[in-house]
Amino acid sequence: MGVKSKNRAEKRKEDKKTLYYAKLNNCPTSPRKMRLIADMIRGKKVELALVMLKNSPQVSSDRLYTLLKSAIANWQAKNEGVRLEESDLYVKEISVDSGRVLKRIRTAPQGRAHRIKKRSNHVTLSVDSHNKPSSEVEETTIETTE
Repeated sequence: MGVKSKNRAEKRKEDKKTLYYAKLNNCPTSPRKMRLIADMIRGKKVELALVMLKNSPQVSSDRLYTLLKSAIANWQAKNEGVRLEESDLYVKEISVDSGRVLKRIRTAPQGRAHRIKKRSNHVTLSVDSHNKPSSEVEETTIETTE
């Protein structure tokens, strides 16, 4: 491995330590229906988003509820000393991309057939904290004083 690619790989690895996300692949719901629920929680605090998803009647909200709980668990795994209540977590970004499309055939009148598209999607959800952990705050104060 060359020096440039090694440095880029190390930088990517360091940047990934501060990302807290969860992914849901090949979810058998149309992307359009999932985006309606995703737009509802984008930018909201985590506690509020969990309540909104829990009380929403759509099937997509159950899947996003589980995904959000997973992203919170990932955040807790990387920030072991910090309490969840004090961190002020929010949904930083959520993106819904179309996945594979299964093509099926439904019988139609007069011996014809109509194509049915069964769509799926990929969801990526990331959370972040308004209050940065204390170790990051100390590093920035040390750098500014020198």
